[in-house]
Amino acid sequence: MTVFKSDFLRVLQERGFIHQVSDAGGLDALAAKGEAIAYVGYDCTAASLHIGHLLSIMMLHWLQQTGNKPIALMGGGTTRVGDPSGRDETRKLLTYEQIDANKESIKGTFSKFIKFGDGKTDAVMADNAEWLAKLNYIEMLREVGRHFSINRMLTMDSVRMRLEREQELSFIEFNYMILQSYDFVELAKRYGCNLQMGGSDQWGNIVNGIDLGRRMGTHQLYALTCPLLTTASGAKMGKTAAGAVWLNADLLSPYDYWQYWRNTEDADVERFLKLFTLLPLNEVAKLAALQGQDINEAKKVLATEATALIHGRDNALAASETARRTFEEGAIANDLPTVEIPQTELSGGVSVLAAFVRAGLVASNGEARRQIKGGGLRVNDIAVTDDKLMLTGANLTADNVIKLSLGKKRHVLLKSA
Repeated sequence: MTVFKSDFLRVLQERGFIHQVSDAGGLDALAAKGEAIAYVGYDCTAASLHIGHLLSIMMLHWLQQTGNKPIALMGGGTTRVGDPSGRDETRKLLTYEQIDANKESIKGTFSKFIKFGDGKTDAVMADNAEWLAKLNYIEMLREVGRHFSINRMLTMDSVRMRLEREQELSFIEFNYMILQSYDFVELAKRYGCNLQMGGSDQWGNIVNGIDLGRRMGTHQLYALTCPLLTTASGAKMGKTAAGAVWLNADLLSPYDYWQYWRNTEDADVERFLKLFTLLPLNEVAKLAALQGQDINEAKKVLATEATALIHGRDNALAASETARRTFEEGAIANDLPTVEIPQTELSGGVSVLAAFVRAGLVASNGEARRQIKGGGLRVNDIAVTDDKLMLTGANLTADNVIKLSLGKKRHVLLKSA
């Protein structure tokens, strides 16, 4: 194992963030002097980032904590094109208004992990629309496009895998890697940026940027990627039956976010404590040593610490207490996630299948039926056995709610309004 001199690479190595590094010695020397200026790009395809983005955000956090400078790059320009990486179909093109709205919605996430300002190590937020939207096509072809080999571009994973699966790759998507490479060059010129970080699927694009920088006369550029995470059982990190695990509280409540981490598989606890919390490694080691039922205490710590980072300590503790009351006391805690349903609608009867879909506990009526067959759905803590069951005002508790449960750990209250 490489022994790094810089705190930055040493921390990343110890906590499991490093997948690949270009010229590790050169980057290590730069970071040891506090001269690493690194960016990660985030396209504005949704109103919120999700936990798939958390690894790279945590890398920006540790970069700053070890005396270096982070850049959070908003993809106001590249989102207009769409990244083909890891996809079998073309992304839906968003309107410029949708992109701008998404961009504003996700900006606040970063200030929870990195500090912005004018100091040497203070973070910068940039937007590639600032330079990409102004590009003249002919000039772009002459100044940038001439440095790219079609032969090489066809070997990149994002292109090769699409072609091997005989899935259509649009010309606009094919240009994405050129724009991403140009971002690296622009950030190098504007901010002295010398490092691009991202997921392992971005390695080819990042190396292209290093090569373009060399051809266009920038200083030495570097690449660092983190692993694309899957859970111990092989599932893609950050996906649930109800969809993505969003970072914005208006799309996923702090309680549901806490529950996501609480449900971590035993084999993933130590790894996730290192990656997604700020706990010292000696404390992580103590928690990871817990065995049997005691591992659940480590999961609760993971859930609380991870939730505190994005939603604040008070919300994390409230989610933990709600879970304790719900599971240990069997109480219906009023701060469980709540979905309002009009009293007029409830008086006419609501299908139990539709109710669970509406609550976000299952994705479809078909999934609800499968859960019922397996004994996975409960109404007011009573197992649902009839998929034709109708929920009415008679199901309301004294608190004027109906408690819907998926398994033992996920609960939503239907509240009559």
